[in-house]
Amino acid sequence: MQNKDHYNDNKKMIPGATHKKIEQPRWQRIMLLIIIGYEAAGCLLGGIMLIAAPNGRYMNMPVEIMHDIFPDFLIPGILLVGLGILNTMAFISIFRKAGSGWFMAGLALGGLLIWFVTEIMILQELHWLHAMWGLPVLLGWVIAIPLITIRHDKGVMQKVLLTCGILSSLWYIAINVYVPVKYEGYNIFSQAPSELSAIGSPTRILWNLLVVLYPLLFAAFGWGVRQSTGNSRYLRIVGSLIIVYCILNFYWPPMHRREMIAAGTGTLTDTLHIVWAIMTLIFMMLFMGFGAAALGKRFRVYTITTFIVFIVFGTLTFMASAGIKAGQPTPWMGLWERINISSFMIWVIVFASTLLRKRTIPSTNSLTK
Repeated sequence: MQNKDHYNDNKKMIPGATHKKIEQPRWQRIMLLIIIGYEAAGCLLGGIMLIAAPNGRYMNMPVEIMHDIFPDFLIPGILLVGLGILNTMAFISIFRKAGSGWFMAGLALGGLLIWFVTEIMILQELHWLHAMWGLPVLLGWVIAIPLITIRHDKGVMQKVLLTCGILSSLWYIAINVYVPVKYEGYNIFSQAPSELSAIGSPTRILWNLLVVLYPLLFAAFGWGVRQSTGNSRYLRIVGSLIIVYCILNFYWPPMHRREMIAAGTGTLTDTLHIVWAIMTLIFMMLFMGFGAAALGKRFRVYTITTFIVFIVFGTLTFMASAGIKAGQPTPWMGLWERINISSFMIWVIVFASTLLRKRTIPSTNSLTK
């Protein structure tokens, strides 16, 4: 009887098994329902208003903002209603705890993500409405990851999620190489990465569109770390901190171009940008510290070395950044900050690789043999 029960428990985790109801922590399910319901209502209402008035008068939007991509809002309105229907179907599927819930959630959130990326590219600007409707989509992806993983083989999904940690670092490094090339006159040695997304920067939209993949990949890694815990409380803490860190990084208050800051025309977002940077650094050092506590002595020594790099080059970056407000050159600030960023990205790669090597769990299929 015990073996039979063990088989039935594992059968629930096997794709294609006859058991259709998939349990998910209640708070995750409620949050996902709220987000998808919110997006469904917005899509249906907005789409209907655009179809009813293709010239955009009901939403106070001139057709010119689409830069001749569409003659009016009729086609965008139809697409938006389609997304509303898709999200409604996903809502029903998740509410009923159907086996297809993970697929419908991914399809609905994926469709919305494509919509917002395409919309920003067409409008060629960022609007506060993109944060109002777009940030919940990113949060929905973070919450949907466990729902997707519980429908597949544990061992395989754990490896995939941990690999996302490596991919997140490689992606961030790649866009830090690519985007500066698109900013004429930008100097990676003297200018901070934040200036690539500064208000008024020619690469602001490009950076924001490309960087959104980083917290999504890193959040998936956070769930992977939580699944790799075994009996390690420290790894559970690391995984949770990474997920919170990623949610925090879905929105980063932008700074203004250095010329405006030097002229004293900066705004609250410049102050908040510094606050976000401090909070981000605190989160980094917290989950690096707990990560070091969870692994062996050699990894602890490596983490301490990374902390020393943080302190040295963080201090140099802080000292050089004073030149921005003073309107003075900052010849090495960009290099100092990039050394700090790179040391963190490399730490994540080493941490993920260590977990992939030491903390994997047996696959579901092997448990049922």
